[in-house]
Amino acid sequence: MEKDEFFLKRIRELANLSYQRDIVTFSDFLNLNEQNMVNSLKSQLPGIVMESSGGYDNAERQMVAFHPDALAFTWEYPIDCLKIEPKAIKFSEDLTHRDYLGALLNLGVDRNVLGDILVQKNAAWFFSSNKMTDFFLKNMCRVRHTNILISKIENPDEFPRPELEAVSGTCASVRLDALIALAFKSSRSSMVPFIEGGHVFVNGKLITSNGYEPKDGDIISVRGKGRFIFDGVSHQTKKGRCSVRILRYI
Repeated sequence: MEKDEFFLKRIRELANLSYQRDIVTFSDFLNLNEQNMVNSLKSQLPGIVMESSGGYDNAERQMVAFHPDALAFTWEYPIDCLKIEPKAIKFSEDLTHRDYLGALLNLGVDRNVLGDILVQKNAAWFFSSNKMTDFFLKNMCRVRHTNILISKIENPDEFPRPELEAVSGTCASVRLDALIALAFKSSRSSMVPFIEGGHVFVNGKLITSNGYEPKDGDIISVRGKGRFIFDGVSHQTKKGRCSVRILRYI
């Protein structure tokens, strides 16, 4: 509880600083739970606009920007995208998200300066606070036993696109527990503890009701499991069940 109170105090300080000095202030990268706490403060911060970004569309870890509602100048998030690739593909290992994250944290940095890490074959991209870019460029040289090259991506068109896997199935109704069970190939009853335990977020908002009905396009995140996009109901079966489609982040 003390940790949460300290976090919310820091968020209020950033918002007040923005209002008093007529500037844009930024949080660190926030996880889903922290984003949910920030959103709960909106009504307590009149005159301040809160926006968020993780450097690319639908990022999970996001940085929140605070600015006065009548701000008269343009601004950008202090976020850079860096690419990691092996020096020699022939001698590279099959590296995972955990491997890349571990290599970054082993440099002695805090998790809050890092956004999402997107892993594809023989490469990974990660988003970071731009104040850390030079540090990573100079000090990141190996992931596990693989020697790597690291570079800053200047052109947004070269930013990575998350890979999605289409999953289809049927459920009695479009409920949160049913969709999560379908996405992660589990039973509805096994998903209930995740929902009631505060591990499920819809578009960054904490949801604790098993019967919550997501809307088309909602992004559903389950801590410890992954996330997916609810792509809607295609039709009803002869038995009255809903045929649904989801897009799961790989």
